[in-house]
Amino acid sequence: MSADPPQVAAARIKAEKARAQLMETAQELQQRLSPAVLAQNAWEGAKSKGADLAEDAVDAVRSRPAIAGGIVAALALFLAREPLMDAASKLASGAKTKRKARKAKAPKPPKAPKAPSATQKDTETIQ
Repeated sequence: MSADPPQVAAARIKAEKARAQLMETAQELQQRLSPAVLAQNAWEGAKSKGADLAEDAVDAVRSRPAIAGGIVAALALFLAREPLMDAASKLASGAKTKRKARKAKAPKPPKAPKAPSATQKDTETIQ
């Protein structure tokens, strides 16, 4: 084997260093792009974003508690609309039933006798 000229030897050393750096970079990319690391990064990002949103919501409620209470009440009424409508219809039908029951139980006042009409007076006086 012959000795390489100094320029060729330097080029080989430079190529080896470049190859080693390329392999190191490839390994780093492989680690960064592994599914476990990607999932971990996504989870941490979601937690951070969720915490930021929660903090902003708390600040908004603190600055306007009446509006926040109104929104919560409206949401509760929206979610409970079916049971509320059922209860209102039962109350309304129960009131109608009670009113009808009271009318049925109450004695009817006696009818006042009718005043004789003018034609009846005339016929009575003729007889």
